[in-house]
Amino acid sequence: MAEFVTLTAADGHTLKAWVDGPETAPVALVVIQEIFGVNSHMRNVCARFAAQGYRVIAPALFDRTERDVELGYQPDDVARGRELRGKIGDAEVMLDIDAAALALLHEKSARALGIVGYCWGGTLAWWGATRTKHFGAAVGWYGGGIANTRSETPICPVELHFGEKDSGIPLSDVDLIRQAQPDIGIFVYPGAQHGFGCDDRGSYSAPDAALAQERTLAFFAKHLRG
Repeated sequence: MAEFVTLTAADGHTLKAWVDGPETAPVALVVIQEIFGVNSHMRNVCARFAAQGYRVIAPALFDRTERDVELGYQPDDVARGRELRGKIGDAEVMLDIDAAALALLHEKSARALGIVGYCWGGTLAWWGATRTKHFGAAVGWYGGGIANTRSETPICPVELHFGEKDSGIPLSDVDLIRQAQPDIGIFVYPGAQHGFGCDDRGSYSAPDAALAQERTLAFFAKHLRG
């Protein structure tokens, strides 16, 4: 049954997390939110992975500054999401990701773990690969902060997805990531904008979202189920 649970991070902070999928699944994913909270879209993302047999957990990262945040995709929501994100330190958010990963391992210690994130979460998925040792594979969708930390060393396989027409992530940034990380699989979707995988956004592109999801699932199947 899909539901919110409560996690405790290493510094004592408590946060909610949405869980879905079979509790005994041998593979599991930490799903990282956009800047809009663990809203209905993120819960739907979790449901799609759960339908593929994954145990899934999505930590509510905004609980560090404000609880029960669920935003939409209008300009006011974007501004509010950016404000909330700006109040949370990088080290703190990684503690919450660690708590989510450990919760999955507590359920079933031998399972393989992956991480996938979108928007802000795309950057955090990259950090999950470079700043933690929990994950066997990481996938980031349109993570705007990856270019700034592109020289970090991933300890697991990574796959990244970007839209060609993303106004916040220029192709020059994608090129910098390619140069710094030549062994990473990087896909650029012609004509796609930021958030092309979110069906609640005006920038949604069903064909690109489907292809990126197909590639994401194949990547996880290779490195987590393999």
